[in-house]
Amino acid sequence: MQRVRLSSQQAPVHKLGDSQIALSPKFRLAVIQSSLLNPSPELELSLEENPLIPGLPDDVALNCLLRVPVETHTASKAVCKRWHLLFGSKERFFTRRKELGFKDPWLFVFAFHKCTGRIQWQVLDLTNFSWHTIPPMPCRDKVFPHGFRCVSMPREGTLFICGGMVSDVDCPLDLVLKYEVQKNRWTVINQMISARSFFASGVIDGKIYVAGGNSSDLFELDSAEVLDPVKGCWHPIASMGANMASYDAAVLNGKLLVTEGWLWPFFVSPRGQVYDPRANNWESMAVGLREGWTGSSVVIYGHLFVVSELERMKLKVYDADTDSWEPIEGPPLPEQICKPFAVNACDCMIYVVGRNLHVAVGQISRVSRKGTCEKKWSFGVRWNVVDAPHCFSDLTPSSSQVLFA
Repeated sequence: MQRVRLSSQQAPVHKLGDSQIALSPKFRLAVIQSSLLNPSPELELSLEENPLIPGLPDDVALNCLLRVPVETHTASKAVCKRWHLLFGSKERFFTRRKELGFKDPWLFVFAFHKCTGRIQWQVLDLTNFSWHTIPPMPCRDKVFPHGFRCVSMPREGTLFICGGMVSDVDCPLDLVLKYEVQKNRWTVINQMISARSFFASGVIDGKIYVAGGNSSDLFELDSAEVLDPVKGCWHPIASMGANMASYDAAVLNGKLLVTEGWLWPFFVSPRGQVYDPRANNWESMAVGLREGWTGSSVVIYGHLFVVSELERMKLKVYDADTDSWEPIEGPPLPEQICKPFAVNACDCMIYVVGRNLHVAVGQISRVSRKGTCEKKWSFGVRWNVVDAPHCFSDLTPSSSQVLFA
């Protein structure tokens, strides 16, 4: 196991957004008079007379500069006016990256302070292993961090926050927020039909599905709904057929899988439902799938993996043919990753964020099993650890998402 160590004492946390955005309960934008922050077309044209990097064509130079780590932008923009124009605005910088097809992964971690309960987003650059902050979510009330559900469209660089709960009165929310990496800002979009907390969520074919959860009277819901982000409207879909809050959910083979998880004192088998958006109907989850679902899930290589909370946090994979779970080759989670944790995945990589925001990065490998007629796979994992700065020692993760920018 390899460890990628950031300094635990001096590691800086940079702002991913413009330096004028203050991390306070309300947005506060300073009045900027500099013409370089809002350049006119005439100014941009006049600046193009000077090369970005002397001796290089501008297209080659731009290709180089768009790879400069975000934490160095403050110093880089002092080089010249054209560099100030590029690095002075994160929206301009990430727009140019998108235009030229740059796609690097960023791990967005929704965390809260274990003493005050204050929520915040911390962002790990998975290329340069540096931490950044983004503007706070525009929430009017003090919210309970676990009641939200976060979903994303990674390749579009878009993150959605749905529902939640006001912490003082246990009142669920119908709030829906949208964050765009390219613009580095939050937008309040159309509310859900029903206020809910602790519900299932997932993205299928570019649409956001939510189901179940707790209602305003603290009873469990069986209703479900879908949002088309392009049209911006929520629509009801078939009811689940069972009133239940969600312990975990996943999208597998175009279907939404919802489990309520094991409940103390573990006398009753957990319930689980599966939604097929093409048929708009729910069906009961296979017994082995729901009974073995004992942790946080991700989908990799078209298979459902779970980081188990009950079995020394060993990674396991579900086999639909036998309706059973199998542990995969490799060690359990590194000892630095303590519960509670948040799990997400991208391509063949799995990211597990533990208490204090230490991050375990697992590379999932697969090999074809020999001696079988059908295509069967064996999986293995190799872990690396990214140690968090000491200033994160009081933070606990609630959710995590991987976005590209």
